Amino acid sequence: MLDYAGKIAKAKKYAQERERFRFTQFSVTFSGDNNPHTINFDNGVFHCDCEFFLMHRWCCHTRALEMVLEKMLPETAPA
Repeated sequence: MLDYAGKIAKAKKYAQERERFRFTQFSVTFSGDNNPHTINFDNGVFHCDCEFFLMHRWCCHTRALEMVLEKMLPETAPA
């Protein structure tokens, strides 16, 4: 017999241990105050389609994601 309760408990434990997760690539639509933005992450490098990012290689959208995904992204040098 399968132990579903045990698997759910283990999943909850894992979900609290953020350091277990390492994102290598993803794409996110960020609902900004003025417009939606597409943010891509690939092998430690962010890219956002907003104007500020194009000029500065970082923006509030990518920084917000870094905060949300704390401990789940590979270590990179600050921009």
